[in-house]
Amino acid sequence: MKSSRRTFLATTGAAIAATAGRSPGSYAAAAADAGGVGCQVAAELIVRKDPVSGATIRQLTDYRAHSNHAYFTYSAWYDGGRKLVVISDRDNRTNLYGVDLETGGMVQLTDWDPKKVGTTRHSFVTNPIHDEVVYVYDDAIEALDLKTLSSRVLMRKPKGFNTTLPHVTADGRFVVTGFNEDFSDRIRLDINNGYVGFDAYWAAKPRSMIWKIPLAGGEPEVVHEERAWLNHFNASPKHPHLMTFCHEGPWDKVDHRMWGLDLASGRHWKIRPTEGREPVGHEYWMADGERIGYHGSNAKGGLFGSIRYDNTEQVEGSFAGHCWHFHSHLLDLVVGDGDVKNPYLLAWRFRDGRFEGPKVIAEHRGSSHTQQVHVHPCVHADGTKILYTADPQGYGQVNIVDVPAWDALPDLTAVKD
Repeated sequence: MKSSRRTFLATTGAAIAATAGRSPGSYAAAAADAGGVGCQVAAELIVRKDPVSGATIRQLTDYRAHSNHAYFTYSAWYDGGRKLVVISDRDNRTNLYGVDLETGGMVQLTDWDPKKVGTTRHSFVTNPIHDEVVYVYDDAIEALDLKTLSSRVLMRKPKGFNTTLPHVTADGRFVVTGFNEDFSDRIRLDINNGYVGFDAYWAAKPRSMIWKIPLAGGEPEVVHEERAWLNHFNASPKHPHLMTFCHEGPWDKVDHRMWGLDLASGRHWKIRPTEGREPVGHEYWMADGERIGYHGSNAKGGLFGSIRYDNTEQVEGSFAGHCWHFHSHLLDLVVGDGDVKNPYLLAWRFRDGRFEGPKVIAEHRGSSHTQQVHVHPCVHADGTKILYTADPQGYGQVNIVDVPAWDALPDLTAVKD
């Protein structure tokens, strides 16, 4: 049977690597001209000025298929912040790529079988200590060394469960992730494309488990489990023993969304206890690794706030403007993705006991039609730039916008007028 060119090159690359005394995963040149791990992709970088704010935007991808960054609470920078891991659909395949932020050049990091790639396109995160990326593939949690490009399986999903988002602890030693009971045989589910089955899956109260997986080898362990849909597993960027998770589901129906978890003791607690109809969520760790940002609403309208993980130092205020997702540096720069009526990256800041804004950082014109093309703004840890995905020409592309000075940004009201 005649081998495909991809198979031939992969086999040849493995043979060459063996002769050279290197692992096949680390041999970047073997299949560089036909796709595969280590394949170099010419820069697609487009630098432009935003038509509304004048901010500088660097569009990192420009391919006639979707590309996107990691979930907005998950960092994917590496090589000292000079490179970024993205996921991209190319040649009818989905793979991870590393992008050089200065030159725009890309390297293919994985060579996944399309039949083994799940529907979630945000399940990857880089290690804050070592240059490696952790991701979900073939129903397993895997790690890939970003220098050698060799990968390894850390843990396969338990039978009867689905994989979810992985995160890495602040000391770079453990992956924290969850597995939720698989109800696909009784509930029609397509959460990532229109939230199909979202309410029904929540109401079914699936058994969920949070696991701690050692990256250096060893036995994974369950640190928490309950009969509820658990999701959004975020490790503190400062404290290796702390993480947050949520009770997923309709915000106005879940018992309480935001929870803290001590990985050492297993103790869990409510973050920002709520009263009555007061849905809050989309929690994330701020850059200091101490405080957690969130948004929501109460009887007075929209709100945004931050609170320390031990429920002290709460700062909260009324918030004008609607967005699907928010992220921030601290409270000096809060960024939202707007909505269909206001397709902009919007900015607020907390001054003198109230939020100022919204101002317009950039016009993204994203559709947010599926999870893959959600804008999901992610403010860099130094607060100088924002990573986001948008599909104004039909395909999701990954962008980075430099944040101009506050006083240089136009007010949303002025832009709408």
